[in-house]
Amino acid sequence: MAPRTPTARLRTALALVGVAALTATLAACSTDEADSAAPASTAGSAISAERCAENEAAGTVTYLTGYQYQASASILEVIAAEELGYFDALCIDLDIQPGTGDTGQNTQLLASEQVQFTAVSQQNIIQAQDSGIDILGISSYSNVGLEVLITGPEITDLTQLEGTILGQKGELPPTVGAMLDNAGVDVGSIQQVVVGYDPSVLTRGQVTSLTGFISNEPNLLEAMGEDVTVWRPYDEDVPSSLGALAVNPGFASEHPTVVEDFLRASFHAFEYCEENGEECVGYASALSGEGYDAEHNLKIWETEAGIVRESQTGDLGAIDTANVEAIAAMLDEYSLLETPVSADDALAYFEPAFVTAVYADGTLVWPAP
Repeated sequence: MAPRTPTARLRTALALVGVAALTATLAACSTDEADSAAPASTAGSAISAERCAENEAAGTVTYLTGYQYQASASILEVIAAEELGYFDALCIDLDIQPGTGDTGQNTQLLASEQVQFTAVSQQNIIQAQDSGIDILGISSYSNVGLEVLITGPEITDLTQLEGTILGQKGELPPTVGAMLDNAGVDVGSIQQVVVGYDPSVLTRGQVTSLTGFISNEPNLLEAMGEDVTVWRPYDEDVPSSLGALAVNPGFASEHPTVVEDFLRASFHAFEYCEENGEECVGYASALSGEGYDAEHNLKIWETEAGIVRESQTGDLGAIDTANVEAIAAMLDEYSLLETPVSADDALAYFEPAFVTAVYADGTLVWPAP
C-alpha cells in the first residue's frame, strides 16, 4: 500500500523552512532559560515581519480539542497559549473549538479542513489513514497512553480477572485488550458490561475491573478515599501515546511556519503551565463556564504533565518513530486495520520535522525568527 502522507509538496515546503530553522538556532543562543516560560507580550508581534506575514496569510486557524476544555495535555496548554498571548506574538489568529470526545469525528473534520489542528492519538492517526482519512501526525508528548484498567488491590495478577466482570465504556480499548493478552489472560472468559462514568461501580463491587483514563478515574477514586490498583498497558510493553497532535496535510503544505509556530506556542505554554497550573486551569474553566470542576481538572493536568516528563526521551513533543512502528505492528496483530500497514507506511503518516524545527540543542526557541 503506497503511503498517502506527507505529500511531496509538503516535503519541499519543509526543506524551505529549514532555512528559518537555522536562523532560529542562532536566536536560541541568546534566549535566557529563565525567560523561556514567561508570558509573551500581547502588544504585537515578537517575530520578523516576513514570518509574521506568512503566518497571517493563513487567516483564522481552528484547533479542535480532544474533549471539551478538559485540562489534558494537548488541550490545556493550547488554551493557555491563547490566553497568554503566545499565538498573537507569533501572528497566528487561533480559534479554539471544543471536541466531543469522538475521535472519528475529529479526524474527519481535520481531513476536510474544517479544522486545521486537532488532538488525536497516534493510533487514531494510523487507523484514520487506513480508512482513507488523510491526516498528518506532528507531535506526541509520551508513549504512555491514557487508557488503563483499574482493579481493587486484591488483584495482584491480571489472570485473576478470568471469569469476572469488566466494566467498559462501549468497547474494550485495544491497548487494554493487548495488555490482558500479553499477560496470558483468557479475555473471552471475562464478562464485559457497559458502564457509565461513575468509577464507584468498581468499589461497590458491581464490576471487578474497570477501564478508564489514567488522569481521570484513578484521581476520582483517590478523592473518594478508595484504594485501587491502576494497570497501565505501557508497563506491559503495549505501545500507545499521550498528547498527540495532528494537522491537515494540505494546510501544512501551504503554511509550514504556522504548524511550527502552533507547536512552538503550545510547548512554550506547556512549560508555563507546569509552574502555573491553577492559572492555566482557570483559563479553561472560564471557557467552559459553570459546572467546571477546577480542582479535578488541575489534578488531571498535574497527572498528565508528570507522566510526560517522567517518560520523556527527547525534546518535548518529539515523535518517537520506534513507537509509531510498534503501534502499527500492534494494530496489525490484533486485526484492527482493514489493510495491513508496513512500518514505512505508518511512518509516512507522521512528520517529525515540525518539532525538530522549533528546538536548538534541546532548547525551545522562543520567539520564532
